[in-house]
Amino acid sequence: MRYTSDLDRVAMIVLRFMRRPLFVLLFVYSLGIMGMVLMPGQVVDGEATRMSLFHAFYFFTYTATTTGFGELPNGFSEEQRLWTIFCLYTGVIAWFYAIGSLIRLVQNPYFIRAMDGFRFARRVKHNVEPFVILCGFGDAGSLLARGLSDHLMRAVILDSDPERIKALGVRDYRVAMPGLHADASVPKHLLAAGLEHPACRALVALTNDDDVNLKIAVMARHLNPQLPVICRSTSARHEANLRSLENVTVVDPFEIFAQLVSWAIARPELHNLNAWIVGQRGVKLGEPIQVPRGKWILCGYGRMGRWIHRDLQAHGVNTCIIDPEVEPNQAGEDTFIVQQHADHAALVTAGIDDAAGIVVATNRDADNLSTLLSVNALNPDALRIVRQNSHENQLAFDAARADLILQHSLTTARRILKLLISPLVQELIDWLAEREPVETRAVTTRLKAVLGERPPHLWSIKLVPEEAPAVTEYLHNQGEITLAALCRDARTFPEKFPCEALAIRRAGHSIMLPHEACPLEVGDEILFCGIKWVESMLQATLHNPYTLRYVVTGVDEPRGALFVWLKDKLARRRRDPAPRRRRPQP
Repeated sequence: MRYTSDLDRVAMIVLRFMRRPLFVLLFVYSLGIMGMVLMPGQVVDGEATRMSLFHAFYFFTYTATTTGFGELPNGFSEEQRLWTIFCLYTGVIAWFYAIGSLIRLVQNPYFIRAMDGFRFARRVKHNVEPFVILCGFGDAGSLLARGLSDHLMRAVILDSDPERIKALGVRDYRVAMPGLHADASVPKHLLAAGLEHPACRALVALTNDDDVNLKIAVMARHLNPQLPVICRSTSARHEANLRSLENVTVVDPFEIFAQLVSWAIARPELHNLNAWIVGQRGVKLGEPIQVPRGKWILCGYGRMGRWIHRDLQAHGVNTCIIDPEVEPNQAGEDTFIVQQHADHAALVTAGIDDAAGIVVATNRDADNLSTLLSVNALNPDALRIVRQNSHENQLAFDAARADLILQHSLTTARRILKLLISPLVQELIDWLAEREPVETRAVTTRLKAVLGERPPHLWSIKLVPEEAPAVTEYLHNQGEITLAALCRDARTFPEKFPCEALAIRRAGHSIMLPHEACPLEVGDEILFCGIKWVESMLQATLHNPYTLRYVVTGVDEPRGALFVWLKDKLARRRRDPAPRRRRPQP
């Protein structure tokens, strides 16, 4: 079966709607022109004159459009004027009918969707900048698009809700982000979004249906096996299927939420560093939350609650669970369980009076906010960590003044954004989680010395000819470049840019927190954290061979042909000095 493109579909809809109006116009024009040719005109020299076909077509053209230039080329006879009256009325009626059909065409929803799809596919096809395909523009997708815009990364958006796509028109994104109202699990829509485009860097599946996310990932693996796929999943069954696919990264918001909670309680320095890197509001580097020691209460024992309980047990934190549906054998013998809703009475039974903190992690925002009110009344000194399910309830959670608010969609968007900026970001955080807290404090000290109170900016560079031609050419010519030399500021040599290299990926392995004397190699991917303007300034070093040689050697070599000639001449003179002439003796 022949594949039908969007252009073919548009043409078919236009012909279907405009076929009858075009036939009506053709019939009216043909009848009017033939009538004007046949009608006898004024009598000249005893014979009646008649219009030619060209004059008749010319007359009917300006008459049917109600323009009117008079009786041309000669005055009309009574018969011709009578026929002109008929032509005027029939022509105007035909044009009204055609214009009405055209208006109905442009209002037809199928025509609108077909035109949107055609323009969308053409726009994506002609794009030359790197971009990401974002399937799903809900809370998480909208937040991820904002993060991509802040990092000047483009996205192509697919969503089944037309209102969400219309909202793209009023977003103040810094880069172009075309969107299409379509089912992202349909292969033709993925292809129209640029799944096989050479500039496509990744596909992100963020719809609210795990079945749809799985289907998108499977379709992408078949259509473009080399393209990285990032897929959100909240189902254990779907997650198992996704992890069996190659080049697919699974993001489980429940697991991420539990990890952040456990870091906030057991590794506050690491939690502070991670929150500062992702740009969480109100977080200052080196000022982690003060976590009291003692018993913790966990409200909600769904899939997220089980993740949180497991991580807290791994850190030796004594936990009490409040959930009406939990069974005593599910949480282990050493865990105290209250089989009630997390209301005032259940909190008293769980021992909120002497609890160090509480994690409110149910899937209902109203219940979470109600529990916070009870905690504020019973033990205002307890550390309060709460789960926010809907982004629309942000104002209510801000007013609740919890010590830590973990939003479902925002947490997911931040994790995916780190993966898109560079997988080294999350790899560094995971590496620090396996090390002693002193390593985290050392990184914090280095970053704070460079950035102070300024917000961080993360970016990565690859030492390949497409992104760093000057560096790769210098290294191919047996030159040596260290990390410290690459980070020098040519304007204030030998001072360095306000940035820190956090990790280097080289030949399949990663070097975390590399030393300044680390020599660089072709193909290295370097993760930087610094001030935003440093990224653009560093591009000059990567692309300009003169700037690169200056920051490496400290010698500003001449660039023009005249200066190069003078330099060579001076060098030869120093190498072979001319003998001095002796003055003649008197």
